[in-house]
Amino acid sequence: MRLSPRVSVVIPHLNEPADLRRCLRALAAQRVDGIPFEIIVVDNGSAELPAAVCAAVPGVRLESEPIPGPGPARNHGASVAQADLLAFIDADCIAEPGWIRSIVEFMDQNPGVDFVGGDIRILLSDPDRITAIEAYESIYSYRAQRYVEQHGFAATGNMAVRAEVFRAVGPFGGISSMEDTEWGQKATAKGYKIAYVADATVRTASCKSFSELTRRWDRHIAHEFRQIKRGGMSLAKWVATSGIIAASPGGEVVRILRSDRVSGLRDKCLALACLTRVRLYRARRMLGLAFHDNTALMVGSWNRENS
Repeated sequence: MRLSPRVSVVIPHLNEPADLRRCLRALAAQRVDGIPFEIIVVDNGSAELPAAVCAAVPGVRLESEPIPGPGPARNHGASVAQADLLAFIDADCIAEPGWIRSIVEFMDQNPGVDFVGGDIRILLSDPDRITAIEAYESIYSYRAQRYVEQHGFAATGNMAVRAEVFRAVGPFGGISSMEDTEWGQKATAKGYKIAYVADATVRTASCKSFSELTRRWDRHIAHEFRQIKRGGMSLAKWVATSGIIAASPGGEVVRILRSDRVSGLRDKCLALACLTRVRLYRARRMLGLAFHDNTALMVGSWNRENS
């Protein structure tokens, strides 16, 4: 007799067949824990459907969502999911052993918790010789516990929610939104409880180049700029914030030295160097938005990042 799934794992996909294959293999290995779960891959307009990749792993369901954006893809997956618990992971992430077990056990033991976020770590290309970008991202790019405990949302690269809660809160936003931030903060504003599950860990590769890293920041900066009112004190505060960001790396030295995300003086120095470069870039982009044409920056898209 086939057991009903306890968890529906939803994966948005766009032109990442190699990453998806690695993600699916890591998920399939979790069946050793004996928890029944289904995997739903939602393709979002790839040049070629990952049918062969999905067929190679038993129990994977392939769906398609024509509306661009990871949010709509996740919404589609949630709409066809069979389980009472939804788990979201990105195609370029690898679930650590015990990921599904940790989520299920935590939710079973904490019925008052409605949704959770797990830890996100960097998948190092060479652990013995990490790059400056890997060192920086290991400390700063995925501060999942901070997202959950201070800002009330979970990154959708590692998030789980009770299906009934997801339906009550409503779908993720579209391509122009920061869908995980907005959904999580909407849920917490409605009184739903979020928690951090340190044992539910996924790993994801860092950006391969500084330009790839800045494209990610362009999207964040554009989203934040859309939230302020132009002119007046709002714009003045935006400009002042850009100056604070530019001067901030010096204040991060102690944090980097104390971090357990990277080890060794070399790696910590690399992290500081990359952080300085990133924050100077952010400050310059913020000033550019405040005083110049911002059309190109406002466009950041799922399609561009995954083409």
